Amino acid sequence: MAIPAAAAAAYRAAAQIATPTATGIAPADIQGGNFSDFLSGAIKDSIGTMRQGEHAASQQVQGKANLVEVVQSVNAAELTLDTVVAVRDKVVAAYQSIMNMPI
Repeated sequence: MAIPAAAAAAYRAAAQIATPTATGIAPADIQGGNFSDFLSGAIKDSIGTMRQGEHAASQQVQGKANLVEVVQSVNAAELTLDTVVAVRDKVVAAYQSIMNMPI
């Protein structure tokens, strides 16, 4: 009898994953936002994360911060930098692909 309950729980979890609110991604037809606003917000968030990592590292050098928090902040900054670099590389590759298309 445990198998049907596990299957029902798995189905419920899969249904929640498929909903836009569970993933944090809003549907494209929501009014009030556009790609430029999204991109601007993402860049501001990236800059904030990088500054937070730098601030935590400087606090650790001064002996005022918890090591665990510093490591988490620096890891978040590193992940953000890797993401920004990957997005930049994709944009450059797309631009080059468009420029190489025959007219």
